[in-house]
Amino acid sequence: MIKYHRKDQIVNALEQQLALDFNCEVSDFERSENVIVESGLREGRRVYTSEKDFFSMVTLGDNAVFSADSVMHEWLRAWSGGKKGFWLFEHPHLMELEGELQKFGRHLGQSHHMFLPEPHIREVKPDVALRWFEQEEIKSLYGREEFSNALCDRFHPERPDVLAVGAVEGEKILGLAGCSADTGQFWQIGIDVLPEYRGQGLGTMLVQLLKNEVFLRGAIPFYGTSLSNLYSWNIAINCDFYPAWVEIRTVAEKE
Repeated sequence: MIKYHRKDQIVNALEQQLALDFNCEVSDFERSENVIVESGLREGRRVYTSEKDFFSMVTLGDNAVFSADSVMHEWLRAWSGGKKGFWLFEHPHLMELEGELQKFGRHLGQSHHMFLPEPHIREVKPDVALRWFEQEEIKSLYGREEFSNALCDRFHPERPDVLAVGAVEGEKILGLAGCSADTGQFWQIGIDVLPEYRGQGLGTMLVQLLKNEVFLRGAIPFYGTSLSNLYSWNIAINCDFYPAWVEIRTVAEKE
C-alpha cells in the first residue's frame, strides 16, 4: 500500500522527524536566521548513539539548526551570526568549528548529504536473477565487508535492517541494496556492488527495486552519502532521489 503520494507529504514528514532528531521545532526550519537549541534525546528520534549529541547541525538548504550542549551556545551565536546557514557546512567554516570543538575533546564526524524520494514507483525490468532477504534472512549476511554500505555491521534493534535485495549468480551475490528502519516511518537505503560488476547499472536497478518496495510497505525510503562519492550520488539521482538536507555530528576524540 502506497501511503505517500505527494512530495509535500514527504517533506512535512521529514521536518517532523528532524525536529525530533535535533530537539527543535518544525517551525525552526522555516526561519531565515540560524537557530540554536539545547541537544536532547526525544522519543521517536533516529537512534545512532545512545548518548545526547554534544553538537550537531542540520540544514534543509537555507538556515541551519544547531543542537548543542549549552557550553557551545555563546560561541555558536558569534560564529553563525549574520551568516547563511547552508554556507556553514563549507570547509573554511567547518575548520573554525573544529578548532572550537577540540577544546571540549570533540571533533567533527562525516557530513552526510541526504536524499528524499520523488513519490512514485518506476517499473524496473531486471536482467539478472534476484534474491530478496527479509529481516531474519539478513542476519546471515552480517560480517561481510563487501556489504558494509548496504547493511549495518550487526543487528541493531533500534534501527534494524529489515529488507534487502541482491543481484545473484547462483549463490554469489553480485550487488546488494539493503534498508534499515531508522524509524518506523523512515527507512534508509544503502548499496554495495562488487568491484568487477560496477558500471553495469546493477546499483541503480537494486536501489530502484528496493525504493519501490519500501513505498509499497508504507514507509518513506531515504538515502545518504558523502560529498565526494559521485558513484553513490549518481545512483541516487538515477533512482529519482533528490538532495534534501545535510547534517553533521561530533564524535569524541578517542573515536
